[in-house]
Amino acid sequence: MTSDNLTLLGKVTSVYGVKGWVKVYSDTEPMENIFSYGQWFLNIQGQWTAVKVKEWRNHGKGLVALLDDTTDRDVARKYCGCDIAVAKDALPPPEDGELYYHQLEGLLVVTTENVVLGRVSYLFNTGSNDVMFVAPSKESTDGRERMVPYLEQFVTNVDLEAGVLTVDWDPEF
Repeated sequence: MTSDNLTLLGKVTSVYGVKGWVKVYSDTEPMENIFSYGQWFLNIQGQWTAVKVKEWRNHGKGLVALLDDTTDRDVARKYCGCDIAVAKDALPPPEDGELYYHQLEGLLVVTTENVVLGRVSYLFNTGSNDVMFVAPSKESTDGRERMVPYLEQFVTNVDLEAGVLTVDWDPEF
């Protein structure tokens, strides 16, 4: 599986206990949805490797999981820090008016005044809202990197077919 066919959903953060369990950080909403997929792909030393979750449960405010063929803490340790991804085609269709992060990545970001800022490199959640990291591109008016909140007041239009995301944003900011 290549990274082009995958979308990130979380990360294995650390080992949990001595029986091979790991702590899981989930970007899904609700966080337990990360376990809705039959197969995960973990980025182990730059190589995407398929794994299956044998068991999982809530633990405090987080999640823990036991992966197949993981029987002790030493085996589980190799998964620490690994990104968790699933195949894009395994995702359910987004609801009306919603998009997945991966659908926005790569879109050209243009202001309402038609100034090209760059392309969406990635998105992340700050806890209060989503933020787009806009990287400069060959079409950019300058070589600046920007972080633009992905909020209705700033994102005025998303045209997936044209590959353009329009923002009400001051290019000097």
